[in-house]
Amino acid sequence: MRWPELKNLLPPPGGIRIPSNIPAVDYADRVLRQPVRYLSEDEDSARWEGFAFRPGDIVISTRSKSGTTWMQMICALLIFQTPELPAPLGKLSPWLDWLITPRDQVFAQLEAQSHRRFIKTHTPLDGIPLDPRATYVVVGRHPLDLAVSLYHQGDDINRELVRELTGQPAPEGERPPRPGLHDWLVSWVESEDRPEEQLDSLAGVIWHLSDAWARRTSPHPAGHGEPGRDRVGPGHGGPGEGGPGQVGQGQGEQGQGGPGQVGQGQSGLADGEQGPAVVLVHYDDLSADLHGQMRRLAGLLDIAVPEAVWPDLVRAATFDAMRARGAAQAPDPAGVLKDPAAFFRRGYSGAGHEVLNAQEAARYYARAARLAPPDLLHWLHRGSPPGTGWLESATAG
Repeated sequence: MRWPELKNLLPPPGGIRIPSNIPAVDYADRVLRQPVRYLSEDEDSARWEGFAFRPGDIVISTRSKSGTTWMQMICALLIFQTPELPAPLGKLSPWLDWLITPRDQVFAQLEAQSHRRFIKTHTPLDGIPLDPRATYVVVGRHPLDLAVSLYHQGDDINRELVRELTGQPAPEGERPPRPGLHDWLVSWVESEDRPEEQLDSLAGVIWHLSDAWARRTSPHPAGHGEPGRDRVGPGHGGPGEGGPGQVGQGQGEQGQGGPGQVGQGQSGLADGEQGPAVVLVHYDDLSADLHGQMRRLAGLLDIAVPEAVWPDLVRAATFDAMRARGAAQAPDPAGVLKDPAAFFRRGYSGAGHEVLNAQEAARYYARAARLAPPDLLHWLHRGSPPGTGWLESATAG
């Protein structure tokens, strides 16, 4: 599977149509008729159908173990502007696609919220409605680190309870023993699973990010419009009504469309109507400069934060603070995690290179280069792949 062929990865009926005269890499110009449906044992993106958006809604769309809960917490802190949240994070920011909680219950919960809403999904943006009144936040993380974290989370999930809550039948026979982390990670890199079959595969992770990267309004696509200007989210129509964190007075300037937005026929948008703001955030940027990234997000979400409260908000969003309150902040309203505190396992990058040797890591970079556009990989990998010497020293340590 190569990047120019990504348009063929997803099922075409009712999904994506790319005119033959438009290169696949110019993904922002493709025409979407309706969202692609992604279905797994515990998720169904079709649950978004009929969801009533409000001005200022925030949709947090990430792959598993990419910083979803971290971003939910950041949004909660910006909206409520206090570390003492009024409810557990999973109640404030429900996972709409999750089959364990009945869809009507999630819709009613969101409808009853008077504060600015921030909704969790693990579905790529091509699988959910794209409403121009909302802002979509996508967190990217080095796929090798994501995969290592995903492996460890697998040990913390009560699979029998998940099957019971979702009505899935028990597997026939005994499950084969799980391979060790190294062998599992090598297999994950080599897997040919397609995104619609397994979104947590390497191809699925790259697809999720490639889709968002092509639609992005921040960071601003190079060479389009004014360099360095990010389009802010909704907030240019007057003050929001309702509870805390609502849309303000539109402090930032609205961009003029173009690449980074899929504007034509997109999930019900009329021709020429502007698409939503799509903000990409890198996990490593959150680790390196949490305060700066939170200020960036506050600006893009059009949320004014008093200077005096910033230190408390940033402190509450640190890994140590979230892990200390794991029971209230881990995404586990149904009790499927064996140990909620174990959900916050490490909180920094580099785990993938600690597991793979130089040749295995090089194989990952070669596969990634066939699946994603170079500018995305430059952003995702923080420049270019590490040199052989660096890998050899890292794996020898």
